[in-house]
Amino acid sequence: MKNTKYDFETVIDRKNTNSVKWDFFDDDLPMWVADMDFRVAPAIEKAIQKRASHPVYGYSIVPDSYYEAYINWWKSNYDFEMTREDMLYSIGVVPSISSMIRCFTDVGDNVLIQSPVYHVFFYVIEENHRNVVENELIYENGEYRIDFDDLDKKLAECKLMVLCNPQNPVGKIWSKDELNQIGELCKKHDVILISDEIHCDLTDPGVKYNPFMTSSDYENSILTISPSKSFNIAGFQSSVVYTKNKELLEKVKTQLHLDNSDACNVFAVSAVEAAYNESKDWLDELREVLYENKQMVKEYLSNELPVVKLVDCDATYLLWLDCTALNVSSKVLGEFLRENQGLFLSAGSDFGECGDKFMRLNIACPPKLLKQGLAKLKAGVIALNNIHKLSKNI
Repeated sequence: MKNTKYDFETVIDRKNTNSVKWDFFDDDLPMWVADMDFRVAPAIEKAIQKRASHPVYGYSIVPDSYYEAYINWWKSNYDFEMTREDMLYSIGVVPSISSMIRCFTDVGDNVLIQSPVYHVFFYVIEENHRNVVENELIYENGEYRIDFDDLDKKLAECKLMVLCNPQNPVGKIWSKDELNQIGELCKKHDVILISDEIHCDLTDPGVKYNPFMTSSDYENSILTISPSKSFNIAGFQSSVVYTKNKELLEKVKTQLHLDNSDACNVFAVSAVEAAYNESKDWLDELREVLYENKQMVKEYLSNELPVVKLVDCDATYLLWLDCTALNVSSKVLGEFLRENQGLFLSAGSDFGECGDKFMRLNIACPPKLLKQGLAKLKAGVIALNNIHKLSKNI
C-alpha cells in the first residue's frame, strides 16, 4: 500500500499478553477468532493513556458524549439518524443478544438464525435453553442468497430472529430489498428481530452496508452495534442497543440491568469516543489494507491452491473458503492444519452443518503474517492429500 499514514506492516508480538487469539491455544499462527493484529488507532491509544494517567479506576457512568459519538458516526457514514432516548449501553453485542433472548422468549421457544452464521449465535440460544431454528442460506455458483420461502415457513414457528448484517462468516452485505423482505416476513409472523451489525464499517473501499432500520420500517426490530470490531477494541467491552419501539426498549433496559450488563468499563467511553470522533482516517486506511489482503488471498489460491475457492465477499475481514473439492470435513482439515502446520483456522461446521466443507480465515494481520498463513495452508493441504488422496487436482 502506497503513501500510508499508519503502520499496518509491523508484526506485533501478542504472545504472553493474555490474548485469547494467541495465548489460549498453543498454535504458531492463529487466524481464527475475530480480532485484528494491527496496532490500534493512535487517537485511541492516546485517549486510553490519558485516562490511565489518572490514578483512580472506580465505577464509571456513561455520559451523553458517548451516545453522541454513535449518533454522529451513523448519521455521517450511513445517513441513519438515532436519538439518545432510544439508546442503551451494554457491555457487548453478544451479552445484549443473550439478554434479549431471555427477555422476549421462554424456555423451549424457537429462535431463528440464518446459517452458516456466527457460531456464538448457536451457543447463546442453546445455553439459554431455547431451540435453534436454521434458515439455511442457499449457496449457488459461489454466492449466497436467502431462501425466503423457507424463511417464511420457519418464522411461523418462532418468536425471535437474530440477523447478521453484514453476514459473518460469508461476508455478504444484504441489499435493501432483502432486508425489507425480512422485515415484512417478521411483521407477518409477529417475530421480534434483533439485527447484529457489528461488522458494518468493515466493507471494501467505496462500498457501504445497508442498515436494517433504513431498509425496513418494521417497528419490532432492535439494533445491536459497537465499534469493537472496526477499531479492534473488543477488550473494552462496550456497545449500544437501539430501538424506536419504546415498549421493547423498556423491557431490554430492565433485562440488561438484571443481567448486570449495563455497567461501564472505566476505559470504554474514552476508547469509543476516540474511535468515532478521531479515527475515521485510520479506519479508511484499514479498509484499503484489508482489501489488499483479500486480493492477496484470491490470487494465491487461484495460482497456488486452486482446489480451495474464495467465496466472494464485500465485508468483514473474515474470509470464507470453499474446500468442497477436498472432500474432507472441516473439523478434520482444521485439526490437521493445526497439528501439521501450527495454523489455526475456524472449522466451517462451527457455523452450522451447512458450512462443513468450508473454513474461515481471519486476514486482519500484517501482509507478512498472511503470506505465512497461506503458505502453511498450502503445505497442510498437500500433506493431508498425500496421506488421504483427497483430490487429484492438488
